[in-house]
Amino acid sequence: MTGPGLSAAGSRPHELVERALELSRADGCVVIADEESTANLRWAGNSLTTNGVTRGRTLTVVATVDGQEGTAAGVVSREAVTRDDLESLVRAAEAAARAAGPAEDAQPLLPAAGPASADFADAPDETTAEVFAAFAPALGEAFALARKSGRLLYGFANHMVTSTYLGTSTGIRLRHDQPTGTLELNAKTADLSASAWAGAATRDFRDVDALALEAQLAQRLAWAERKVDLPAGRYETLLPPSALADLMIYMTWSAGGRDASEGRTVFSRPGGKTRIGEKLAQLPLTLRSDPAYPGLEAAPFVVAHASGGDSSVFDNGLPLAPTDWLREGELANLLTTRHSAGLTGLPVRPGIDNLVLTGPEPQTGATLEEMVARTERGLLLTCLWYIREVDPATLLLTGLTRDGVYLVENGEVTGAVNNFRFNESPVDLLGRITEVGRTERCLPREWSDWFTRTAMPPVRVRDFHMSSVSQAS
Repeated sequence: MTGPGLSAAGSRPHELVERALELSRADGCVVIADEESTANLRWAGNSLTTNGVTRGRTLTVVATVDGQEGTAAGVVSREAVTRDDLESLVRAAEAAARAAGPAEDAQPLLPAAGPASADFADAPDETTAEVFAAFAPALGEAFALARKSGRLLYGFANHMVTSTYLGTSTGIRLRHDQPTGTLELNAKTADLSASAWAGAATRDFRDVDALALEAQLAQRLAWAERKVDLPAGRYETLLPPSALADLMIYMTWSAGGRDASEGRTVFSRPGGKTRIGEKLAQLPLTLRSDPAYPGLEAAPFVVAHASGGDSSVFDNGLPLAPTDWLREGELANLLTTRHSAGLTGLPVRPGIDNLVLTGPEPQTGATLEEMVARTERGLLLTCLWYIREVDPATLLLTGLTRDGVYLVENGEVTGAVNNFRFNESPVDLLGRITEVGRTERCLPREWSDWFTRTAMPPVRVRDFHMSSVSQAS
């Protein structure tokens, strides 16, 4: 947590960025200031347990040093940095660069592509407990309803605002303010024999309906009054948006252009080629990222705190544009940095912090309830968790179902079934989707700590592989 001195003159974020750049003796320098504030509520057994507001700051300095064999980069990040801490931080980054060998992903730092952000010198945005002004009373009503009906509600609501200031020795001065809100609500029967989960992603909690979510969970607990044991096997399965989001996120994280061209992933073809242009889905599915997508707005430029397989500190400030990863069922693009694009001959396609999947009727398609109503026999999942990779060559994933798997017969949910371990490749699954519903914003459960801005439809999948029965609850 930061102290009051961090807002004093000379310690404001843009001033720290400018001063760090002035102190730099390296051939190139990138400075990223992240100002973060968080408000949260937590509850258990139909009662609030904790709430609070925190603030923090992280400053990252990237120093680049040119040498006869290439350019090296040193990266150092520290928290709660004040003006007095700057010189030691900058010198530490320079020392790290001098101690490192040439960076494989080295590229010239980008020049400023336009003027500085108009608000670059403004104070950071902040969240407060007021973000829950409308949500908290509705949550109290949900507690009362649950208590009256013998249900127990557990969960948390979290709202974070991160203001990022990016400056470089080449003149880039960019800023982005990112609000991120998440709600996870779990309902249990009084004897704890059944549970149900619902989640929501939001920018400001004004669009989160706590009472509607509580009613949804009450219905699921009612479904669970009848228990049905089913064996492992392949079932027609309805995946809600949350479960689909977790699979699509992992698929996108695995879609590195360099790895594909080097023959290491499911997106590889022999001879150093990739599967770009190949049809992966029979239905016209489009998976895309767009920093300006309404309700899922994300940073419109690259912010890279470290270099990795699909990110590069040398790309900081690179403008981001809407990108189709899957277009009308065909693989359209793979993740690349400027460096990996040069190696592979693929276009430069950096990662973007949101993900949207649409089918033929993204606005008017069926709801999950309508899809249930036309299901003869199948499974309805709630969410997936503990997802792990089994085989990168096929992107085979394994994981568990959680908090409600339901049997659908003749258009109605007839009971809750046991949990399963599943084995599925999201790439192979794309080819077995037989129905796509209406796209809606959703919260991925497994990856919600790292990736929250998603919009997905419910889908019907043929022969979803439940590989074994699980004792997980």
